[in-house]
Amino acid sequence: MKLYFLLFLVTPSKVGFCQTTSKLSRNDFPSTFVFGSGTSAYQVEGAAAEDGRTPSIWDTFAHAGKLPDKSTGDIASDEYHKYKEDVQLMVEIGLDAYRFSMSWSRLIPHGRGPVNPKGLQYYNNLINELISHGIQPHVTLFHYDLPQDLEDEYGGWLSPKIVKDFTAYANVCFREFGDRVLYWTTLNEPNIFVLAGYDVGLLPPQRCSYPYGNDCPSGNSTVEPYIVAHNCLLAHASVATLYRKRYQGKQQGFIGFNIFWYWFTPLTNSTEDINATQRAHDFYNGWFLDPLVSGDYPYSMRKNAGLKMPTFTKRESERVMSSFDFFGINHYQSLSVQDDQNSMDADQRDFFGDMSAKLLMKGDGPPGSKFPINPSGMQPTLEYFKQVYGNPPIYIHENGYPTPRDESLNDTWRVNYLNGFLENLLNAVRNGSNTRGYFTWSFLDVFELLDGYQSRYGLYHVDFQDKDLKRLPKLSAHWYSNFLKKSQGTTGINKIHTPSPMSHCIE
Repeated sequence: MKLYFLLFLVTPSKVGFCQTTSKLSRNDFPSTFVFGSGTSAYQVEGAAAEDGRTPSIWDTFAHAGKLPDKSTGDIASDEYHKYKEDVQLMVEIGLDAYRFSMSWSRLIPHGRGPVNPKGLQYYNNLINELISHGIQPHVTLFHYDLPQDLEDEYGGWLSPKIVKDFTAYANVCFREFGDRVLYWTTLNEPNIFVLAGYDVGLLPPQRCSYPYGNDCPSGNSTVEPYIVAHNCLLAHASVATLYRKRYQGKQQGFIGFNIFWYWFTPLTNSTEDINATQRAHDFYNGWFLDPLVSGDYPYSMRKNAGLKMPTFTKRESERVMSSFDFFGINHYQSLSVQDDQNSMDADQRDFFGDMSAKLLMKGDGPPGSKFPINPSGMQPTLEYFKQVYGNPPIYIHENGYPTPRDESLNDTWRVNYLNGFLENLLNAVRNGSNTRGYFTWSFLDVFELLDGYQSRYGLYHVDFQDKDLKRLPKLSAHWYSNFLKKSQGTTGINKIHTPSPMSHCIE
């Protein structure tokens, strides 16, 4: 699920990158390092109207025909019914862990109130199936899919009421599953959720205002992103406080926060572009990370956004600060930054106007692709966390590569991509980064939040035209399995046909 192309200009540059075989193996990493893959609830589960689940804002959005292919997640990859089969594939590939999210509207159908026993049973079954096969569950509480009832009642994340309801939902999850789930993430990349949903209006709840966003029914792009971000931080802090006070001592688990992360570099060596690059870091990343580490928003945001920026009370600042045991990072690409000063008054600008920087894509990919491969940003990203944020524990929660829906199983570009990023990750770990795990996006082909079924990120191909949604391993699945199993004296995925060798790479 990636939202890259709405947020910057695309100016690919040719890079040399060719990797048909890998010298890497998990033996190169610390013995405790966790390797996994992931999905999210609306994108993989299906069963959208079964067993008591009610609509989320994503159901409403998709059913309104908002995606390019007019698709929905009603069936998706049908993991709700096929979870045992999928866990067996995870065993075959050799995963240590599986990252997934829980559907709030499956567990608590109206956002608050009674717990749905069928939803409870499904997640218990999935968790137990994972653990019985030695696979760690890493659970995200919110991956974009707010119950529609809460959106209708009080505007969802726009209202401070969300803090109480999100905390109550989290309490159910900790109480019911925390004896087996040790790794909890509150929110998935809220920086992108906020920008896509409340500034440019591309994704639900599709709020924006002219001229900054799409043709939205309502919204205010100049202020709503800042309000929603503030409520996200307060909700996270409330949940973390609950977990630490009531559950962590007994369950011995960890609570984290996930962010989408670009690595930014200046387009030129000019002072203007260098300063713009720091603003890009502050606006995209520091917007959430600075309050979590130091208790307040970056100075450049307060200066440029002015009175639009909410403020923390002393008590709120204290609760937000250090309310994490780890950070999850979704990292896919690096961007160049060019200064782009905006003379408009702060109260007339949106987030991007306040940032005053133009973002340009770097790298190259397959012919016709708008998704370049540039793995070199992984190492400086982790160095930045080490130098600026005190080297906290980190899990790379998402890293992956999209190919068209008619891709072959011979997904050489994805293999090139994953290998390059893992090499840079290893360099960072050897240089002292406190990174503790890596998850590919995605384990299966899923319903992608930007374009439905038009692109594929999975290690396993899903035939969405087949009534049984047959899964087949791609070359990347074999490659990842070989990487994971080298230390065990075995190689590859068992009992299945290996696709033909890679026939091309980036020159």
